Amino acid sequence: MLEIRDLVCGYGHVTALKGLTIDVREGQLVALVGANGAGKSTTLRAISGLVPARSGAIRLDGRDITGSEPRRILEAGIAHCPEGRRVFPQMTVAENLAMGAYLRRDRAGIAADLQRIYGEFPRLAERRQQAAGTLSGGEQQMLAIGRALMARPRLVLFDEPSLGLAPNIVERMFAVIRAICDAGTTVLLVEQNAFAALELCDHAYLLETGRIVLEGTGAALIADPHVREAYLGG
Repeated sequence: MLEIRDLVCGYGHVTALKGLTIDVREGQLVALVGANGAGKSTTLRAISGLVPARSGAIRLDGRDITGSEPRRILEAGIAHCPEGRRVFPQMTVAENLAMGAYLRRDRAGIAADLQRIYGEFPRLAERRQQAAGTLSGGEQQMLAIGRALMARPRLVLFDEPSLGLAPNIVERMFAVIRAICDAGTTVLLVEQNAFAALELCDHAYLLETGRIVLEGTGAALIADPHVREAYLGG
């Protein structure tokens, strides 16, 4: 579904990705793990058109989308749930969710998806007229996920969804992400909590200083001595 080949990109004089190559198959939950600064978030930002590629290619269903504007990436079926949630704090919960569907024109479908989101996250339904900036961290993460799903994407990019959340909320978030994939939406997950991500995923890549150094099933990476020592506490 998504192919990235020899991708090089960065910020100013800093090269963050140094020839990245990964595949995301339709229906999979793929995890991208690694230390802070390895290039995980840059990978997602490059896919979304927020960071320009210096070389290499990004293809969706065989079609080259390298260098496409973020709007075109969203239109193609890729939604991005960013690190730090990035909700619109002065807007209500309902308005934030509506923003997720701003490219859609199917009113009946939008209304049905909105009710589906409220059914999945009852706290959002209770707070639909509340300013998003007044929500708890866990509620804002629910809102960010819901907003991404309102685009009705084929592929969702999740960037550090557990960041700053209480352990019980983290468990809930991972269960929701797995359910999203099981319901038919492909997922590419960037996550600092390597063990949780590897337990959750169908396939995983280990990124170190801008390069993929290991890939395989989540179970295979959990069993790998280097991964266990460097990322799982031995």
